[in-house]
Amino acid sequence: MKKTSTRLADGRELIYYDLRDDTVRDAVDRRPLERTHTTSEIRRDVLLGDSVAVASHRQGRTYHPPANECPLCPTWGDRLSEVPDSSYDVVVFENRFPSLAGDSGRCEVVCFTSDHDASFADLSVEQARLVLDAWTDRTSELSHLPSVEQVFCFENRGAEIGVTLQHPHGQIYAYPFTTPRTALMLRSLAARKEATGGENLFDTVLERELAEERVVLEGEHWAAFVPYAAHWPYEVHLYPKRRVPDLLALDEAARTEFPQVYLELLRRFDRIFGEGEPPTPYIAAWHQAPFGALEAFEGVTRDDFALHLELFTIRRTSGKLKFLAGSESGMSVFINDVPPERAAERLREVASS
Repeated sequence: MKKTSTRLADGRELIYYDLRDDTVRDAVDRRPLERTHTTSEIRRDVLLGDSVAVASHRQGRTYHPPANECPLCPTWGDRLSEVPDSSYDVVVFENRFPSLAGDSGRCEVVCFTSDHDASFADLSVEQARLVLDAWTDRTSELSHLPSVEQVFCFENRGAEIGVTLQHPHGQIYAYPFTTPRTALMLRSLAARKEATGGENLFDTVLERELAEERVVLEGEHWAAFVPYAAHWPYEVHLYPKRRVPDLLALDEAARTEFPQVYLELLRRFDRIFGEGEPPTPYIAAWHQAPFGALEAFEGVTRDDFALHLELFTIRRTSGKLKFLAGSESGMSVFINDVPPERAAERLREVASS
């Protein structure tokens, strides 16, 4: 992998990740952009104990542009975009309309391929491995920023999810705090460790799930399963079999196998609802241990946390979505329309030949 860092016209950082070591990236951003000004602010909810990012500048962000005006495609001739070069393998850049900025963290865009009409599932094993390497590199770099406590790599796919740019891409949020969902896991982890004299809850969950009927696919180094208490109609958790706290700690064997397992999982997601259906909308979310202090979770260290990816769709059946209504949005109590056992069975049924 070759990494080349440059700057866009407004000062934002852009990084090319290339498969070939002899690739030259010297294209200049020719757009007449002014420096980006953001109004991102973190506000603490003292009743719920969580935080809200207020980012009013995002109201003017690019919204469903036609394909020939996509800002994530490479620059071609006089059609200028966020990527100055005429091609790329993987590229990462600071979001022009970030939810988090400055002392409030950082937001980056990850473009998986220059092919506008592709998806992550269309990538080759080599291309998917390059994305993994980019995620890992950005996790390392962002973790050293003084304002960053947790790094979150994720992909939103599909208009139903709320995606406004159809080019295959994901994002990275570098939060200045430990996110509420991670905090819940850490509290459960701490409670089980104290109650049992050292048991790791992640290890226990993985061991139990691998013995159940909800396993979707399993490799030598990775395992994917529908969790016992899945929140979403089709939800899969992907774990490395050797517990590590973050992407940086994956060994070479796990890195080599990941693209094969993940690509197969995504392709199965696209076949859940049968032929003729539009691509399955999904969210793919990496859960990594925070880089900040963990004193609030007594007895827990970063090494106790288990890196894993959670993949889920809001489509519950053909032509129907799972909406977060009163119980989910008002009380955070999910009601799942699809039994997890049946979801796992369906994901096994659609295995590719």
